[in-house]
Amino acid sequence: MNTFTQKEFAFSRKILCSFFGHKMITTRNVTNHFKEYKCSSCGLEMTNDIHGQTIYLTQELKDINEILNRLYIKRNYSI
Repeated sequence: MNTFTQKEFAFSRKILCSFFGHKMITTRNVTNHFKEYKCSSCGLEMTNDIHGQTIYLTQELKDINEILNRLYIKRNYSI
């Protein structure tokens, strides 16, 4: 598959998501309240904010979720 065909395929997936909506699957449970999601069609990554709404997952939010996960594990699972 050449790069032009790959770009067409990715573009068609994004068009399907714009018409029918994303098919979000949970990829990671950060805590009991925060999760990371990924669209199974186009690969869009999202997460929860402090108000419970889903927002786009940026690199800064990935870092915040990683630190939050470490603190959560340290607090709940330490001996």
